[in-house]
Amino acid sequence: GGGRVALSYSEMGKKERDKKKSKKRHYEEEEEEEYDLTSKESQEAVPSAAGKQVEDSGTKVDEYGAKDYRNQMPLKADHSSRPLWVAPDGHIFLEAFSPVYKYAQDFLVAIAEPVCRPTHVHEYKLTAYSLYAAVSVGLQTSDITEYLQKLSKTGVPDGIIQFIKLCTVSYGKVKLVLKHNRYFVESTHPEVIQQLLQDQVIRECRLRNAEGEETELITETFKSKSAISKSGENSGPSTSQGADGQNIPDVPADLFEFYEQMDKDEEEEEETQTVSFEVKQEMIEELQKRCIHLDYPLLAEYDFRNDSVNPDINIDLKPTAVLRPYQEKSLRKMFGNGRARSGVIVLPCGAGKSLVGVTAACTVRKRCLVLGNSAVSVEQWKSQFKMWSTIDDSQICRFTSDAKDKPIGCSIAISTYSMLGHTTKRSWEAERVMEWLKSQEWGLMILDEVHTIPAKMFRRVLTIVQAHCKLGLTATLVREDDKIVDLNFLI
Repeated sequence: GGGRVALSYSEMGKKERDKKKSKKRHYEEEEEEEYDLTSKESQEAVPSAAGKQVEDSGTKVDEYGAKDYRNQMPLKADHSSRPLWVAPDGHIFLEAFSPVYKYAQDFLVAIAEPVCRPTHVHEYKLTAYSLYAAVSVGLQTSDITEYLQKLSKTGVPDGIIQFIKLCTVSYGKVKLVLKHNRYFVESTHPEVIQQLLQDQVIRECRLRNAEGEETELITETFKSKSAISKSGENSGPSTSQGADGQNIPDVPADLFEFYEQMDKDEEEEEETQTVSFEVKQEMIEELQKRCIHLDYPLLAEYDFRNDSVNPDINIDLKPTAVLRPYQEKSLRKMFGNGRARSGVIVLPCGAGKSLVGVTAACTVRKRCLVLGNSAVSVEQWKSQFKMWSTIDDSQICRFTSDAKDKPIGCSIAISTYSMLGHTTKRSWEAERVMEWLKSQEWGLMILDEVHTIPAKMFRRVLTIVQAHCKLGLTATLVREDDKIVDLNFLI
């Protein structure tokens, strides 16, 4: 009898374990559920040009699979002095031994995505998103095409010029700016503002005064520095040694003038005039979707220095926190004109992504929410904040299945994507913390290893908590689930 009882207890234990495993599998399957990229919701979140690729037709391929561009791309007379090959399929090859390599590399990092970078020749790829990023830091369509023409050993293919125009002609021209806790649609192109205001939906989003009349357009002038950052020494028209020890011819005059202008732009401030109109806060999401539909996606910027509603937090970098040049450069792209713009910073493993995140939090100095992909990541982020910043330990709150610190009065909250995206029943304590997280107006949201998160969970997390500025950090641009289509626009 005792044996049978023992057996039944064993079976009960097995059933309980199987039940738990089944629940776990169900949760994992739910998180990995496919996200329909053809759905109306998905299409509303992505501009029509985002899915475009560079077309490469009519190119001969030899028996080894190599593409023959000789008939399509005749070399310039001074091709040996120019560092780039721009292929019709959007791939760009940079000679690392060129005397103007540093300048050309800075430009390519701004407009293209790196593919591989061995010792002598580096490969990049033009994509819709890399061009969107270029426009977001101030590069104009004409700048990109002109610089490519100057740097290229051949003429830039017409297909590439058309692709650049398609991706950049409207993106970045309109910004959604939060100033003094009021939302404004802002542009340096008055004609674009007038075009948007002709749309019925946009007009409905516009703020009206007490008499029901539309508020006036606001014109402002401010000074800003050029978007292109200088790196390395100025390479004037001189003879340099190549990788093989041979002399490289003088830098062409047009290239030298171009780099002199870059240096001049870096030193001088530009005066820019903007036109803006105020919009209703409760209609922001509808406004963003409509602007995307009109092919003028809004570039979100956060005027954190003038945010008087959200209190400043007591945090600064420690004197021991010294940024490396590439970390500083990535943050300069994020904080232009004293505002914070949302985006993704890609740095390799061991390159100090955490310090970049902590520095961003110290710059904004508003409540910060950090999301990682595991409980281990949460503990690492807490130690990084304590290592690099002056934040008090009592101001850091962790929210994981193992650690649920009391959030009252905290300035830095650290959690995981799965904790926030969890859809099943929570404990009473966890539910209280979630309610607090939802109720906060976060100045900065740091999204660690952002390309490892399934798209459905990512969208769910971003609808649960609200943040003025979102900073994605990752070591790779490749997503395992190939759902990068809307990630860039969610951030």
